[in-house]
Amino acid sequence: MPVIISGSIVPETEIEHLVSRVFFKALDLLGGLGKLTEFRTLTWLPSLARASFVVVLKEEYMKTDEEIAQKVGLTKNTVKNILRADPELALQKIKTVEELITEESKELKVHTAGGIAKLAYKEIKEGNEAQTLLHYCSLLAENIVQTLEIPWAYLVLRKIKGIRYPIISSEELKEKIGDLKIKGISAKEIISNIQYPIKTPAMLLHEIKEYLKIKSGEQS
Repeated sequence: MPVIISGSIVPETEIEHLVSRVFFKALDLLGGLGKLTEFRTLTWLPSLARASFVVVLKEEYMKTDEEIAQKVGLTKNTVKNILRADPELALQKIKTVEELITEESKELKVHTAGGIAKLAYKEIKEGNEAQTLLHYCSLLAENIVQTLEIPWAYLVLRKIKGIRYPIISSEELKEKIGDLKIKGISAKEIISNIQYPIKTPAMLLHEIKEYLKIKSGEQS
């Protein structure tokens, strides 16, 4: 069911894409699917998915509690409880996932799910995507730059495969990049002079490209 915002129809796929990003980020905050599998808490996934829908529909599309309840298949009271959740409290809980799992057992409480979804939504809006999606984007970028025959970009992405985003400083990049040279310039020099944090593979390639432009200007 499409959503109408300020007279414009928002496609269902657009809503689901944002919900998926929030959901994957929520999993990230909990340590990933591996962590949930380890503690046999995959039963939490439906609660996280519903909470992600609720938060996105309220925060992004300004839907009423009643509209959200009808869309997601929850009671109006449950929707309210999700939206009342304290993200700071959820943040404190997920700092020690083991304790959270012991406390909540097989069922993820509504308030906790809501708090985690709120945190995940905030992270997404700040540009901090889930590691799973960033890994996929990195693989996709590799294929694109290889097809476009941009050898340095392909080599950079190959070298840093597996790195976690956001990249806060150049140190981790330096360790992975090794002695690579990009258009005759040491990659270590380049990554020491670009802007941080780097939130995505595309942002990294852009920063490198901009530095190469500056160096080219200095040499001409």
